Amino acid sequence: MVRGLPAAPRRCFVLDPLDSMDRASIQERFGIVGESDVIKNVIDQARQVADTDITVLLQGESGVGKELISQVLHELSMRRHEQMVVVNCGAIPEGLIESELFGAEKGAYTGAVEERVGYFEEADGGTIFLDEIGEMPKNAQVRLLRVLETGRFTRVGASQQQQVDVRIVAATNKDLAEEVQKGNFRKDLYYRLSTVLIDIPPLRERPDDILPIFETFLHEFSQEYSSSRKQLTADAEELLESYRWPGNVRELRNIAEQVAVLMRTDEVSADDLRPLLRDLGQAAASTDLMRVEPEPQDPGAGAGTEDDLRHRELLYRAILEMRMDMRNLKERIDSLMSNVGVVVPREVAERGDFPSDYDDFVVVNSEDGPTTSPPHREREQRGGGEVDSMMRDVIYEVEESGPARPTRPRTDRPSAPEPDPPPSAEAEAEIEAGPTEADAGDPGELPTLEESEKQLISRALKRFDGNRRKTAEALGISERTLYRKLKDIDEDL
Repeated sequence: MVRGLPAAPRRCFVLDPLDSMDRASIQERFGIVGESDVIKNVIDQARQVADTDITVLLQGESGVGKELISQVLHELSMRRHEQMVVVNCGAIPEGLIESELFGAEKGAYTGAVEERVGYFEEADGGTIFLDEIGEMPKNAQVRLLRVLETGRFTRVGASQQQQVDVRIVAATNKDLAEEVQKGNFRKDLYYRLSTVLIDIPPLRERPDDILPIFETFLHEFSQEYSSSRKQLTADAEELLESYRWPGNVRELRNIAEQVAVLMRTDEVSADDLRPLLRDLGQAAASTDLMRVEPEPQDPGAGAGTEDDLRHRELLYRAILEMRMDMRNLKERIDSLMSNVGVVVPREVAERGDFPSDYDDFVVVNSEDGPTTSPPHREREQRGGGEVDSMMRDVIYEVEESGPARPTRPRTDRPSAPEPDPPPSAEAEAEIEAGPTEADAGDPGELPTLEESEKQLISRALKRFDGNRRKTAEALGISERTLYRKLKDIDEDL
């Protein structure tokens, strides 16, 4: 009996619908509108490289749809069943971009309270889309180059390398070749990223696609906002086709949304559209604005125009911030000055004739004697005289049972004595008259010089109702000397 060979196992192949999609199906599947040759070329390039793991660099102006093409590359690849991680490199601070991309160990830096998984680990087995790759710092470019070459990386704060299987799709709105020449981007990384370079043209280079895209957006927004379908006039269509569209498809989408919401009539003319076409702040006063070509510039003189504008913007912003800071500082100073109070003894404040206006007070420093408060200094110096000679009168309360007390506490640091001016006529008359019987007590005993000085100061203060300036003038001494003697009187008490 001869035994036959075992039958070969049957294999079933399942055809994925995405594998056999043509250009029209891709456009319908991902919402890519346009029949121009340039957009067809972009879709064909994406179809050819989608099912490989080759690195792709998408280059084009802002708003042309680079992220949409990256979705086409991922959904048509063998990695479509895994996730696609989108990373905006321009939105991550320079100090955090390495930990965001490659992860960080616990305690690797201040605030790292737990282990962090980076974007490359999250995208393991799938696709990572690095948008705005031209904004990546130089130190992060070195580590990205190593991941592209070996698939290995190290977390921040770790020593063990990790292996990942990730397909990288990058996008930029800059000319990376020019950035390499300027030294802003690594040459080896540029060559590694641009294995396949897909250049997405701006909207102004495919004017045949403007109206179909606009009609598609207008239909979507009309259904979303339950508004009537708008119809463009011939001049409105001509205006849309001749406009430069600096914001590309993103700006066209915004215009369509405004038309669907703001326009009251069903027919939209060029006059209705013209105020909406801002062209980065320049109102479209006429249709001639739409196709203005840039003026020719000297190659040597125009190389740094963009950098000059950026530096000027930074300077304007810094000046504006300084102005705001000065305004806030002024408001705080005004608030502090409005809350300045006067410290006086309770019995003085309870008096009925206690002044309520702060202009009746002065600030007395321990070193320089009485000086005016800052809010009144300028007003008191208008006459051109000395501040001390124009000092405001301050009421000095005198208690009946003892010598006068100053209304503010003083420090114990003594001040240098000043030469006393010659006494006035009133003071000489009182000094010659001597103390009265009420003040002297026993007429047979002569008071000491210190006691006589205290009694004379007390009498002078009573005569002038506690006015220290007039008291000092009458006694022929300076106000500083009078303050010092009053302080000594308080210390003796």
